[in-house]
Order: sequence, then C-alpha cells, then structure tokens
Amino acid sequence: MNKIPSVNLADFLSDDKNRKQKFINEIGHAYENIGFVALKGHFLDDTLVSDLYSEIKNFFDLPIETKEKYEIPGIGGQRGYVSFGKESAKGKKEGDLKEFWHFGQYVEDDVERAKEYPENVLVDELPKFNKVGKETYKMLEKTAKYVLRSLALHLDLEETYFDHYIKNGNSILRPIHYPPIKTEPKGAERAAAHGDINLITLLMGAQGKGLQVQNHNGDWIDAMAEPDEIMINVGDMLSRHSNNKLKSTIHRVVNPPKEMWGTSRYSIPFFMHPISEMKLDVLEDCIDAENPKQFEDITAGEFLDQRLKELGLKK
Repeated sequence: MNKIPSVNLADFLSDDKNRKQKFINEIGHAYENIGFVALKGHFLDDTLVSDLYSEIKNFFDLPIETKEKYEIPGIGGQRGYVSFGKESAKGKKEGDLKEFWHFGQYVEDDVERAKEYPENVLVDELPKFNKVGKETYKMLEKTAKYVLRSLALHLDLEETYFDHYIKNGNSILRPIHYPPIKTEPKGAERAAAHGDINLITLLMGAQGKGLQVQNHNGDWIDAMAEPDEIMINVGDMLSRHSNNKLKSTIHRVVNPPKEMWGTSRYSIPFFMHPISEMKLDVLEDCIDAENPKQFEDITAGEFLDQRLKELGLKK
C-alpha cells in the first residue's frame, strides 16, 4: 500500500448491514496491510477541536519554569508535563524534539481501579484547559470503542469483546508540541521511528506534512489527514493479541525543511489502553499452520511497564 485508506465511522454506526460490513471489511483490510486509516465520522466537533488547540497552545506558551512545576516526579510521566527531549524512541539514545502533556483516565465508578492511576494534574493558570482536555478524552474514547467493535467482528469475536477491557482502561491523551528548531539537530527527529505500545492510537493534528508511515516494502509514505479526519493506527498490544494479523506499523514525525524550522507543530494522539490485567495472549483463531504463535503470553500491564522502561520514562 502506498496511500493511507479513508473510512467513515458513520457506515459502521448505520442501521444498514451492508454499510456496516463494508466498514469492517475496509478497516480490516487496511489494518492487515498498512496498519493505518484516516477516519471520518468521529465524535469530535469543530468547536471542541478549536478549543483544545487554543488551550494547548496557551499551555505550551507558558514560561518553562511554570510548565516545569507540573512535571510530577516518580510517576514515569503518566500525568502532567513531560519536558523537552525527555522521551526517546526504543533503541535510540537521542531524545525526541518535543514536549508534551498527559491527560489520563477519569474513573468515576470504581474506587479500586481509581487507585491504580495517578490523578490528573490541574493547571492553575488556565481555567478551561482541564475541562476541554477531559471532554476531548471522552469523545476520542467513545470513537475508539466503536473502532474496536468493528475490529472484534473482523477477528470473528463478539462485537463487544473489547468493551470490558477498555472501560476505565489506562488510556492517555497526549497533546504534543514540537517547538521551532534553533540549531542543526544531531541525529534527533521530532519523533523518531517507533511503533505504539497500546491497542489503537487516534491522532489529531495529522493535517500537515511530517507524519510518515513505513509500508511493508520498507518505503516511507506521507500520512496526511483531511481536515475532518483523524488518523487511527494499530498498536503493539493489538498486534500481539492478533498474532500480527493486524499490523502495528512503524511511523515517525520528520523534521521540516530548513526554511520551516522556525515553526511549531502540534499533534494530539489518544493512546487507547486496556485495563492492566487484560491478557494479550495470542487469540486462538489467529493461529494456524501458516501463522504459528509469534508472541509469549503477557498482560497489558506487564507489557506497558516493559516498554516504558525501554522509552526512558520509567526507571
């Protein structure tokens, strides 16, 4: 594949069985062949998107000493601010050219589950920041639920198979700021080539050039969404669970041409994670003589812990 396919969630949500099946076929084919789709028909409206971009720009424009007071020690960067250059791709020593914020799960009906997660961090200087972040989180989580329902059907599972695992899951909304580049980056990129850890990632802010996806021939192709689309890709957890039937694709954010070094870039991924005890064991239906089991048994919590250490976010 040399182009990211576009699908419309309205097809899956329609009462027309043929339209629903068309969506399942299209997204299943895309995820088996390139691991990315551009999705229309999501639950974000234009006002919410505009408000979110406004709030995150306001936050990243704050003085560095103000931002740093929201960098919480001892939690592996799971909530609040993570400063410039702290995260690096697996196997890469150079830090990525980015700073970011983490909104996490809002557990409102399970006291024990709430104890598993750090609390969200409130930004005193921006009264709307956390409200807009929470609303965006909820709308992307809702979108992700229906995408996973379509993938469950594609994998011959019950439609609601993933619902229990993602309710109050360890999902993260990450507004990212790639600041202007001031000096020649020595081996560093805005985001070095990597695969995502989670089940699926929903990405806002892929409308401009920069995001690239590696296809099965090893070629890098530009991944650009239309203004009403978000990019959604398969993460390593779902790839493991499906025995790599659904592909977690390597992707990166390249540095802009030199004449555009003075510009910022913003992107906002939502990393859909399940609850920590979900078993990522390879599904029986994804194993056959031609596709033997490729991955050992592991839980989502164990896998996440392993990867956060590899990324340098956790000691």
